[in-house]
Amino acid sequence: MTFKELEIIEPILRAVKEEGYTQPTPIQEQSIPILLQKKDLLGCAQTGTGKTAAFAIPILQHLFNNKNENKGRRKIKALIITPTRELAIQIGESFSTYGKYTALKNLVVFGGVNQNPQTNTLKGGVDILVATPGRLLDLMQQGFISLKDIEYFVLDEADHMLDMGFIHDIKKIIEKLPQKRHSLFFSATMPPAILKLSGAILGNPQKVTINPGQTTAEKVDQAVYYVSKKNKIKLLKHLLEQMDIDSVLVFSRTKHGSNKIVKLLDKENVKAEAIHGNKSQQARQKALNNFKEGITKVLVATDIAARGIDVEAMSHVVNYDLPNVSETYVHRIGRTARAGKSGIAISFCDGEERAFLKDIEKLIGQKITLIEDHPFPDDGVVEQPTKTQQNQRPRGEKSNNFRRNTNNTKKPYKSSKKKFFQKKKSD
Repeated sequence: MTFKELEIIEPILRAVKEEGYTQPTPIQEQSIPILLQKKDLLGCAQTGTGKTAAFAIPILQHLFNNKNENKGRRKIKALIITPTRELAIQIGESFSTYGKYTALKNLVVFGGVNQNPQTNTLKGGVDILVATPGRLLDLMQQGFISLKDIEYFVLDEADHMLDMGFIHDIKKIIEKLPQKRHSLFFSATMPPAILKLSGAILGNPQKVTINPGQTTAEKVDQAVYYVSKKNKIKLLKHLLEQMDIDSVLVFSRTKHGSNKIVKLLDKENVKAEAIHGNKSQQARQKALNNFKEGITKVLVATDIAARGIDVEAMSHVVNYDLPNVSETYVHRIGRTARAGKSGIAISFCDGEERAFLKDIEKLIGQKITLIEDHPFPDDGVVEQPTKTQQNQRPRGEKSNNFRRNTNNTKKPYKSSKKKFFQKKKSD
């Protein structure tokens, strides 16, 4: 199927073609016809599947077709709520890209920056508003934003909204929306709390589910290295030296861990930057721009800060710390398998993380290739921290459960001429 067969109007179709897209991804193919019929949608899909275009294109088409009905000052007709600033910016860029021939105007609002540029644009009128919950409520309370004219409402990354504690803000926003509206709800996972929230937003929705395990895991070359926690930084430096890597996104479980990785890489003369919630918006955006432009080769991020990172040429993802939630692994490796492209994902697994690895392999339905031929093999023994190390644990970080894995024996390192990972060319 092609975008043309989905009956996309010419101005949007032209913009899509200019971006090099002719065939929709599975979620676009299934969602766009539903949304063009103005039906509510409950979508279960992760980032990297093309879901932004799946809702942006139909919204742009509806607003473009109805623009003659809305004469006078522009009023906010579409509202997209998303959990992070980076993701909000990415969504805004998508609306600008696909809607560049429609003359529709969008604005992104988020906290952590001066609100004056945002409020000045609002005074001039916008058609589409992309927002994070906190700044949206703030501007509503100040009288800069009214939701009474909203016709299209999108709640994106709903599961992360809950993880970040936005549930009460979301409920306040929903109360201000018109009863008659077209609603879209996207979440990577559908636990009971998410289903309950979707019931409060949607009427009788159509459902689209894109299995996270099969869509991403099949497109990404994956490998795991057993390595002790203390040797992870040495292995990372070794791989950066040995592999042909244009850009690599390194995932850390904590903010403190992200900073530590950057500091250690800096000592090894490897240029790296970190993005996480404790960084200012200006610092985060600068680091992300440096990464996109190739100034910085290594970007270290926490899971939440990484939402919205969309770097088309990113060749590798490294799980420096394995996540304890299996679905998070799929989201992470999807950063290098954007909209049908393939990529490479490398995971470091110490003794504490062996159980996480088993859960991940169960979710994706495949065994991840184990690379035993490297300089820092690990036998799975988990060392107990000293009292000094326990006292130095950063505030807010929980102690891990320690266990010994006796199924793996330490093997001597043998140099290998074969490089498992070469630079992956885009499909």
